[in-house]
Amino acid sequence: VQLVESGGGLVQPGESLRLSCEASGFSLNGYGIIWHRQAPGMPRDWVASIGGTNLKKYQESVKGRFTIIRDNAKNAVYLQMNNLKPEDTAVYYCEATRLSTSYWGQGTQVTVSS
Repeated sequence: VQLVESGGGLVQPGESLRLSCEASGFSLNGYGIIWHRQAPGMPRDWVASIGGTNLKKYQESVKGRFTIIRDNAKNAVYLQMNNLKPEDTAVYYCEATRLSTSYWGQGTQVTVSS
């Protein structure tokens, strides 16, 4: 059972990135998926989530810029991030959760800098 994030990198303000969260060893179908991020020296914070019924929620600071997308055929969830800002710089983690079960990926670094 594994969750793997990818797609991070170094971009300039205003650019876009698409993060992937891919599962192996289990199906993401029926799991709620949460994207978190942790900036240096800061606690981990919730960014966006998609429930088992595909209800989507976003942290206020990313509304209108980030979109969470579930692809059951690829057993993956994506975080499309547009108009990135320096304050979006962080390590981004995905979490798959259902009832008392929770799986985490290892994180992917996103750096937004000119």
